[in-house]
Amino acid sequence: MRKIVLFLTASLAGLWLVGERGALLRPSTRRWIREAGGWRALLSPTWWHGYIYARWTNQYLLWAVKFVLPHTHTTPDKPLWAETYHAKILTTEAAKALVSINQDIPHCDLEQLIPFNAAREIVLSGPPDIAVYECPCRHTRDNPCQPTQVCMVMGQPFVDFILEHNPDSSRRISQTEALDLLQAEHDRGHMHAAYFKDATLNRFYTICNCCKCCCAGIEAMVKHGVPMVISSGYVAQVDEMACTACGMCEDVCPFEAIEVSDVSTVAWEKCMGCGVCASQCASDAIELVLDARKGQPLDVHTLVAAPA
Repeated sequence: MRKIVLFLTASLAGLWLVGERGALLRPSTRRWIREAGGWRALLSPTWWHGYIYARWTNQYLLWAVKFVLPHTHTTPDKPLWAETYHAKILTTEAAKALVSINQDIPHCDLEQLIPFNAAREIVLSGPPDIAVYECPCRHTRDNPCQPTQVCMVMGQPFVDFILEHNPDSSRRISQTEALDLLQAEHDRGHMHAAYFKDATLNRFYTICNCCKCCCAGIEAMVKHGVPMVISSGYVAQVDEMACTACGMCEDVCPFEAIEVSDVSTVAWEKCMGCGVCASQCASDAIELVLDARKGQPLDVHTLVAAPA
């Protein structure tokens, strides 16, 4: 028994040193522990979940895509992680506002924006720290979309954690570089999503720039019916007189919300208001319009003005 205990202790210590890249405790890990409530946070499976997720994100998403998502359709109710790990679609304008804010965003009640039971806060110190790192969803695919370094981590302690623990696949970027990245992904026909997770201190932590062929969140939503993606608050509207029925919007829509016959038709219940169809329409026949039935947009200026 003693040998078993020693073996397990040595193994866990070895894994910890691997996770901390040879250090006993890196500063970002210490800060994460402190913000999670102190050393007692290490007794929580949620903290360890967040640590594994952030430290080995590629492996985490690969496991989720290969082994978790294929079985979610057999679950009678939506899986628990749909309540604790989810995304709010952002228009390109909203995403740019979020990365370029120069004021603090305190704890905010986002119940009207993110109708889930957990992980609904934005906490940023303006201007926010931003790092870009390799998209784990694209790395799970055999022939991923390019480029792959398009996921933007925002705020502390997450930015420093990614930089310290994954230095070869991440880098700090300026607000200008972040804006350029968002525009480039928009031009490629990719959508923006603000992700929230209970295991990352119950708050917003990243803007993902998602393509329909690689994104695990889109796959969970469209293929497996997991309601983990929330509308931007907008819906696509087609100008039938301008539409040429070229079919581009149907091809690029991440949520299979558009069908084309004589003109493009938008399925209101499927449309998440990402704006990909509008950005790719050569005839400028599609625009995004506010729709109160789709919820409220994530308007960062409103959040800044809101009382703490």
